[in-house]
Amino acid sequence: MPHEVWLAVGLKARTPAADAPPIRLVRLSEVPLKAGVEIHVKHGVALHVFSAAKTIADCFKFRSKVGLDLAVAALREGWAQKRFTMDEVWHFARVCRVTAVMRPYLELLVG
Repeated sequence: MPHEVWLAVGLKARTPAADAPPIRLVRLSEVPLKAGVEIHVKHGVALHVFSAAKTIADCFKFRSKVGLDLAVAALREGWAQKRFTMDEVWHFARVCRVTAVMRPYLELLVG
């Protein structure tokens, strides 16, 4: 059982009711909510999950909630594991409007 589940919903969406596991809700406008969504089918159920690059950009967008240290660590780990390209992560940084925040960290990665 996960400690907490992060869920992205639209700006005007109803807050889902769930007792367990605890839900951490973030509200996104339509473009960031639909960008980078991958569909994975598990046990006959379609799960909508953000790509690794979009998740990194979201970590920087919500750095006050997750912590800048976690966002930077996720960026470095994802880059080391080749989970995304620089173009992909930069695209989602623009979508999430965090290019100014991410630029110094991305420049350090590419050297």
